[in-house]
Amino acid sequence: MANLQEQLTLLEVALRDALGEHINSSTLINEELTLEIKPESLRQVAKTLVKNAAFAFTQMMDLCGVDYSQYGLSDWETDQSTVDGFSRGVAEQPQADNVNFSARFAVVYHLLSMQHNLRLRLRVMLSENPPRVDTVTDIWASANWYEREAFDLFGILFNGHPDLRRILTDYGFIGHPFRKDFPLIGTVEVRYDPEQQRVIYQPVTIEPRTLVPKVIRHDQRYAEIKRD
Repeated sequence: MANLQEQLTLLEVALRDALGEHINSSTLINEELTLEIKPESLRQVAKTLVKNAAFAFTQMMDLCGVDYSQYGLSDWETDQSTVDGFSRGVAEQPQADNVNFSARFAVVYHLLSMQHNLRLRLRVMLSENPPRVDTVTDIWASANWYEREAFDLFGILFNGHPDLRRILTDYGFIGHPFRKDFPLIGTVEVRYDPEQQRVIYQPVTIEPRTLVPKVIRHDQRYAEIKRD
């Protein structure tokens, strides 16, 4: 029986044969297969993946938005600790990894074929003004709330969605909090007013502050043991 890597390699070839003109690229890394497809081809690709018995990706496990506007930028460069070893510091020094994408936004779909016990990732790159792609709620019912979440947090519009409205933020919320240009500190806050007996908005009362980088100390528990 073929191992997972071999199965995904065969799947990649079959997908390219069936969907060649709709695929921009495909990658198979760490036993995970990703197809980048054209936005205008999404629905046709989705229907093929569901109805073609060779694929049978009948379940959509997850859908999420992505903002690549600052992808590849690091706040710190150090030989003694990873980027995760620091908090946001006094003076950031962005370091670019020279990673470029064809568009700022993307919608990523994670699919499961119960019949073949295989998983597939689809990625659709979307330009701004505003980012927009067709809904797949009539193909995978589970996409309904996921598309609303991507709209709420990233401002991605889904053409044909039956009820595209915010799902996590407040009804009067302005902006999309998972976009990279969304401010880390807001300008308004909410609180319950006992006199009015309702929740009201008011200017934010938290003072902005800049955190200091964490200090890296050498720990003898991780020191190399010198042997004679």
